[in-house]
Amino acid sequence: MSRLPITNSAGASSGEMEIADDLLVLKRGQQALKDVIVAYRAGLRAGTASTLTKGEVAGSNRKPWAQKGLGRARAGYRQSPIWRGGGVVFGPKPRSYRKSVNRKVAQLAFRRAFSEKVAGKALRVLDELTLADAKTKTLLAILKAQSIRGSVLIVLDKSDAKIRLAARNLRQIEVAVARDVHPYQLFRYPTVVATKAAMVTLVNRLQPAKAGGKSL
Repeated sequence: MSRLPITNSAGASSGEMEIADDLLVLKRGQQALKDVIVAYRAGLRAGTASTLTKGEVAGSNRKPWAQKGLGRARAGYRQSPIWRGGGVVFGPKPRSYRKSVNRKVAQLAFRRAFSEKVAGKALRVLDELTLADAKTKTLLAILKAQSIRGSVLIVLDKSDAKIRLAARNLRQIEVAVARDVHPYQLFRYPTVVATKAAMVTLVNRLQPAKAGGKSL
């Protein structure tokens, strides 16, 4: 049984949360985590790069000069790929970089990423996180009370406009909702701060996935 300390906004102890060891995975899932992260980042690619082939470059089929008699290499048309301004051979065209990941693989990747945070003591649990005003310094004061420095992922049980406004101009802080947290986010940030209510959702997501369907 893994025990995570719970603190309040001032950094004082507020109890403990227990997580069953059979829900945590540390001996496997590394490849699943890699596959899910690669698929996630591939899906972020726009895939809009496009070049023109020789058939798409504007121009006539008129020869630029006579085939013989001028001492030049023969040339058939100005759209040739060997000419400046001509077509591109095997150039990029709009495409989708999306990769499919099986639901069980995605769920295993989440369990591995979450388990690594627990094992590395990089997961902090707050009793609750509420802001009286949407000010950045208020949010920073709470994180400072938890002795948190650097990049951090804040996980809430539901979206909070004040917290998002307070964190939006801090490049090292990302706010997410527990039901939508991706394994890549857990892997990317060295520290994860989750509210007690959000932890209930995260722990529920550790349950083994059912067969069938895709999650990504």
